[in-house]
Amino acid sequence: MGRTRKKGQNITGWLVLDKPLGMTSTQALGKARWLLDAKKAGHAGTLDPLASGVLPLAFGEATKTINFMMDARKVYEFTVQWGRATTTLDGEGEVVATSDMRPDQAAIEAVLGRFIGDIEQMPPAFSAIKVDGKRAYDLARAGEEVVLKSRRVRIDALRLTDMPDADHAAFTVECGKGTYVRSLMRDLAAALGTQGHVVRLRRTRVGPFDAAQAIDLATLEERVRQGAARALLQPLHSALGDLAHISLGLDQALDIRHGRAVLLGPAQHQAIMVHDASQNAPIYAHLDQEPIAIGRQEGDAFKPLRVFNAATGSS
Repeated sequence: MGRTRKKGQNITGWLVLDKPLGMTSTQALGKARWLLDAKKAGHAGTLDPLASGVLPLAFGEATKTINFMMDARKVYEFTVQWGRATTTLDGEGEVVATSDMRPDQAAIEAVLGRFIGDIEQMPPAFSAIKVDGKRAYDLARAGEEVVLKSRRVRIDALRLTDMPDADHAAFTVECGKGTYVRSLMRDLAAALGTQGHVVRLRRTRVGPFDAAQAIDLATLEERVRQGAARALLQPLHSALGDLAHISLGLDQALDIRHGRAVLLGPAQHQAIMVHDASQNAPIYAHLDQEPIAIGRQEGDAFKPLRVFNAATGSS
């Protein structure tokens, strides 16, 4: 979620960062926040230090939309090295098992279908999941036994994209919230009767944000020196494309700004119906494209849940 500090500028918007290898998501956020001198910031979806790629950073009022980005669909590219399993399921850990088995293309493609749809997945011990108030990776690094519960995750697509040699295979996966690529690799290797670990992991999409939009920290720093960094920010509502949108009248907007529910008109009902939103689905409300609130429909009324402060532009 977003964090606020006493000093800094009130800027609002999303920055699509290309997180480098070797840096935590929190470190990347801190660097970008310092460069932009932003008062409030947060990131949507942690990337491991050994992973690179799309890390959406929210500033100002955009931090109120982080939860919607956390739930967004994601795309990862990853490469597996067959034959060795590690404690961390990636190149950082110690080797704990080996295998001489090297699956061929036909064998790999034959099992991919098992991992499509809603599947049960056991998160890796080296993960940020909390166990009795402590991060699992802290317990694992301390040598303690980590017992995690399996979770149901959604995988929409899993494709073999390259086999540069017998020891390596590259994949692309499209998945939902809570999916661990390292766990997917572990289970894929088990299905193929071998061992493996992830040697490359890159996220190429989070919701509406993709790698083509992403900038690295060096570019951000250069744009700051040029005084043009804020032009890199995406608008607050860019994270809300999957929500039903309704346009408000001025009186409605004023009421919502004060936390009051408002009656919906026919056109607003129609906009919600077209989007096929359920009674409990979040709805984005705006006035002449200015973000006003995120709320829900309750009967014939719109009830605000998160109200945006006025003048939420990125400049």
